[in-house]
This record gives sequence, structure tokens and C-alpha cells, in this order.
Amino acid sequence: MNALPPENEWSVRVGRLQTKLAAAGMAGCLITQNVGIYYFTGSMQAGYVFVPDAGEPTYYVRRSFVRALKESRIRTEELRSFRLFGEQLRADYPACFTAGEAGEVPRIGSDLDVMPAQLYLKLGDVIPGARIADASAILRQVRSVKSEYEIGRISTAAEAVAAALEEGLASLKPGMTELELMAVIEHGTRSRGHIGLMRMRGYNQEIMTGIVSAGEAAAEPSYFDGPAGGRGLSPASPKSVSLRPIGRDEPILLDLGCCIDGYVIDQTRTAVIGTMEPELEAAYRLSESIIRAAEQLLRPGTTPEQIYIRALDMAAEAGLSGHFMGFGKDQVKFLGHGIGLEIDEWPVLARGFSEPLEPGMTLAVEPKFTFPGRGVVGIENTYLVTEDGFRTLTKSPEKLYVL
Repeated sequence: MNALPPENEWSVRVGRLQTKLAAAGMAGCLITQNVGIYYFTGSMQAGYVFVPDAGEPTYYVRRSFVRALKESRIRTEELRSFRLFGEQLRADYPACFTAGEAGEVPRIGSDLDVMPAQLYLKLGDVIPGARIADASAILRQVRSVKSEYEIGRISTAAEAVAAALEEGLASLKPGMTELELMAVIEHGTRSRGHIGLMRMRGYNQEIMTGIVSAGEAAAEPSYFDGPAGGRGLSPASPKSVSLRPIGRDEPILLDLGCCIDGYVIDQTRTAVIGTMEPELEAAYRLSESIIRAAEQLLRPGTTPEQIYIRALDMAAEAGLSGHFMGFGKDQVKFLGHGIGLEIDEWPVLARGFSEPLEPGMTLAVEPKFTFPGRGVVGIENTYLVTEDGFRTLTKSPEKLYVL
């Protein structure tokens, strides 16, 4: 199950970051978030990673140092004391923490989009003589292009969730609750190596294995930053599955994921027991047309916002703008998103993302339509951008499942 990455996997990642740090005029980058630490070291033990603009990076580990030594693919040292962390950094990287000839303070990038304010203030105290700058965009750009190893992990997750979906649908019958159906699917993914969660970078955003929701429950608005949230089990978990029984002739939204070795797949299929009402089926067919149009644009050189604008135009031409990617004030302003170690990676298929797509980017494209009181329909595939187009990583058959 655990495919081994090539020996140069981590040096290539570090090299890409160092190129961008140098271009941004940053002397180095301090990575504090678990996912970022794992990406640059191959380990997820408590600590920090420092990457200089040139030279060897170091993983400073608080706990467990013994385990990190076994797992880490870069230089690994014990963090002796947080209070003395600045001294340890300056001793290891004097060039990165020395003022310039004109007295300018060195800039040290960090993942400020996810760093707690308290940690930011503490780092300012323990690392005097350096200015901590926001390197969030740089870090997300580096991770947006995937290696063959990463693509392989996403593909393995895609195979697992495809098999689990078939097991879930084989068990589905009228009166089965959303939670019961999700339990069958989750059993299928867990037995195939799903770690049990899918990480998100967004503040206060959480995700389980995905969303299984039927009829009006799927169309209930939610805090979740996506086109559908689901009713959830209680106000303490106001998204995804509920205890609502699944009935006949209503759309069943199956927005599912799986995470293997840290890497996630994201896909959506729509099902119905019986017959879906014509307006909702027409909207589902439009979601298929939108994803076909997106595929025509999925190639190096296309900008993410071009793909999003094309989808908006198609929804408007069909008279369904008000239902596209949510409803009313709860509509989201994107068509898809990058995917990898987190669900919400870059690039985002949205306005403002004008940097062209590159080979190696992986994107989930998810056109959906919400009808309050009636349900949500749509489709979602995960794609790899290749040198001359795209490759579909999703394995589930692309169809409206009529049961």
C-alpha cells in the first residue's frame, strides 16, 4: 500500500521552494504547519522546518525526535528549547539571520495563512533581528505541481473510493438513512487504507469522508465553503450526513473522498432510486456538459479563471445561474480547486486566478446545481494537467446512477 517515493523527491521539492524564495528576496522560510512539514520532510512529528534560500534545510523536532529521525528525508535536529530557537537557527544559518550591508533586516517567509497569531507573536520574540513575512502563496504554488509519486498516491485513493462507492450503492434501498449509507462507504475506504480524514487548509473548515445527502437535506445551506453542505447530524456537525431516510425519486448526492498516505481524491456522483424529476435531471445533464467544456480547456496555458467563466456562461445560457454552485447568498464563487495533501489546494478555478495551468497540477472540477427543498445534482472529477491536455484520475463510472 505504501509506495516508496524516489530518493530525490524531497530535494526537488526543497529546490523549487528555494528558487521562489530567492526570487521573492526572502532569506529563508520557516514551515510550522503539519501538512507543510510532511511535504518537505516525509515526517509529521511536532516541530518546525527551516529552508534557507540556498543550502540544506533542517527539521527541528520537539516530539518525537526518535521517530522523526527514522522518517525524515532531510537533516533532522532536536529542538533544544523554543525559547532558544532563534539562537539555534542563527547558529545553523548565520547568513540568513545577518543584516545586510545597508542594515536591512533579513526577511524570513512563513506559512502565515495557517499560523496561529499567538505563535506568530512568540516567534517574533525568539527570533529577533529578522522580519517574518508571508510566504503562504509561495508554499501553495510549490505544492500545486505534483510529482509522479504524488499522482500515484492520488490515483490509489481514487481506486479505493470507486470500489467503496459501488459497495455502498449495492447496499442502498429506500428507507436507509444517509448515515447508514455513508457507514458502508466509509468501511470500504477504510479497509483500503483511507486514513479517516481529509485535511483542509481553510480556517474553521472541516471535512469528513465527504457528503452523502438526499433530497432537501442536501440543499440545506451550511458554513462549509462548497456548493453543497448537507444537513449534518446536529448543529455541532452542521454538514454532510444526517439521520434522514433516503426515499424514492429524489437526487442522492455522493460527494466522496479518500486519503491514502496523506493524498486525497475528490469526486461526486449523483444517484436516484426510481426516477428523477425532469428539471433536476436536466440540470444534472448540464453539469455533465460543463465538465466536458472544462476538459476542453484543461491544458497548459489556460488560466483557471477562463474555465470558471466558461462554466458561468453555460449556466446562464441554460437559465440556471441562480442554482449554480449553491443557491442565493450561499453560492460559492468557484468551479473547482487544486487537490493533493489538502482538499483546498491551489489553483482555484475562480476569478483572480490568472496564472496559467502547468503540467503536474491536479484539479477537482465540480459543477453542481442546488434546488432548495428538492436536492442537489452534479458531478465531480479529479484531473491531472499533462503536457498536452489532461488525464482523468477519477475511477468511478461517469453516469447518473439509476437504481
